[in-house]
Amino acid sequence: MASSGIVLFLSSLCVSLLMSYSSAGDPSVYYDFEVSYITASPLGVPQQVIAINGKFPGPTINVTTNNNVVVNVRNKLDENLLITWAGIFQRKSSWQDGVLGTNCPIPPKWNWTYQFQVKDQIGSFFYFPSLNFQRAAGGFGAFIVNNRPIIPIPFATPEADIIILIGDWYTRNHSDLRKSLNGGKSLGMPDGVLINGKGPYRYNDTLVPDGIEHETIKVHPGKTYRFRVHNVGTSTSLNFRIQNHNLLLAETEGSYTVQQNYTSMDIHVGQSYSFLVTMDQNASSDYYVVASARFVNQTTWQKVTGVAVLSYTNSKGKASGPLPDPPQDEYDKTYSMNQARSIRWNVTASGARPNPQGSFRYGSINVTDVYVIQNKPPVKLDGKKRTTLNGISFKNPSTPVRLADKYKVKGVYKLDFPHKPLTGPPRIETSIINGTYRGFIEIVLQNNETKVHTYHLDGYNFFVVGMDYGEWSESSRGTYNKWDGIARTTAQVYPGAWTAILVSLDNVGIWNLRTENLDSWYLGQETYIRVINPEAENNPVAANKTELPVPDNALFCGALQKLQKPEDISSATKNYIQLILSLLMIFVAISLFW
Repeated sequence: MASSGIVLFLSSLCVSLLMSYSSAGDPSVYYDFEVSYITASPLGVPQQVIAINGKFPGPTINVTTNNNVVVNVRNKLDENLLITWAGIFQRKSSWQDGVLGTNCPIPPKWNWTYQFQVKDQIGSFFYFPSLNFQRAAGGFGAFIVNNRPIIPIPFATPEADIIILIGDWYTRNHSDLRKSLNGGKSLGMPDGVLINGKGPYRYNDTLVPDGIEHETIKVHPGKTYRFRVHNVGTSTSLNFRIQNHNLLLAETEGSYTVQQNYTSMDIHVGQSYSFLVTMDQNASSDYYVVASARFVNQTTWQKVTGVAVLSYTNSKGKASGPLPDPPQDEYDKTYSMNQARSIRWNVTASGARPNPQGSFRYGSINVTDVYVIQNKPPVKLDGKKRTTLNGISFKNPSTPVRLADKYKVKGVYKLDFPHKPLTGPPRIETSIINGTYRGFIEIVLQNNETKVHTYHLDGYNFFVVGMDYGEWSESSRGTYNKWDGIARTTAQVYPGAWTAILVSLDNVGIWNLRTENLDSWYLGQETYIRVINPEAENNPVAANKTELPVPDNALFCGALQKLQKPEDISSATKNYIQLILSLLMIFVAISLFW
């Protein structure tokens, strides 16, 4: 009896160890990502693409708010890698953000484990590789954060989620595209638009060659589905539409919207939307799902159109005939801007906590700092083509900014990003914004180029309070929406126009502010906002409340390279090994007692 009691006790201890490892308060979810090259032919031409676990696009991360997310990334590329989780707040932990300002890259043949909590947000996001123009080759996938049962959603539960990843695509490898940019050339017109990594349905025998695989979406008649649509492309704004079906907008990048019907929606690079689509048409044939380039000559860009098929389970035939028309405003972007202005925050819907989204009265908060940030067409700096914000072309340091702060490495960056465009010549600098912790910052994004730009801020969502054509001025504030401007993470700025956003700087860290247009980002159109709790400088208790410590598995580079341990092993792997060793010790003890 005594020995059996000991066995029972040790077995219970073993189970307890397993439970304690897998759950620390909030549930944990685990993903393994093996990032590698594969050969695929999405537009009928064999090319090298970036796959995750052998799949292109990568797997969907599907979690619930407050989950702890553990993603072990194995880099099987021939170059450095970082994965960024666009739109995920990374509360108190910019260490997990996956951009060069906060993380050293994962070298080839190494693995690194991301560990973060999806805290206080619900919605549709996506992830992608942030280095070396890799997003143009793939490596992206959807990231869904669901509500907990205690938090109601402001619409009836849909039949299912349908993930749609749209984006412009080149048949050249990302390394070749990178060489073009490095050589001062533009990328030119893309070769097509992909939907879920596949080329267009052959709706036209002349425009679409035979043998291209297309996406087919199977649905049940009468049911309502949630379409989560993400523009994961390089630089092209796309118009999304489903033939004969209304798109009831319900959510964008973590915020529920006022529900409005649209026949089509302009989705700019880096943006994500949720639409409720009811299958209320007859099934005499399938229907087109279209993503086509915006603000371009439609005749010239006919081949650059993504087409998938929506097929009812009782469909009686294939989709045929011409595609549904896009908005006819190639030279007049007012239609698109008015559509963007119509997207409003649902201030009565519950957010990620059981209280209304609109309970945060952003319009009554005093602004503590103002930045007017202007982009311009590319310029030559040090003999190379570069892009700028306020006359600064950002240079990524060899030592990440956040690590430099923690380890007191001097001279890595300057806290002198200008509040307004420079009047002198542009320059290449590691110049960042000095944000005030718990400040409320107004950023005006002024687009002086001829193409649409979208801007993304890591670590936060922001309130889109105004946009218009022309130059922004102090009087422009009179047009701001101070009540239900949408809170999101990526906002478009039309050519020759401005967009104003408001941000509450309550998340400590170093946060990337960038254009999502991949070519302009690659050439320097980004900066960072440094948000530091001043009370934490010499107070460890205060520090731990506002920012998590440097992770045990942090990678080191640049001036801190000497701190890097030589072994290729992540902290999650170490934990697994420690767990196995503990279990082995327990089983040895059991056998001894037995």
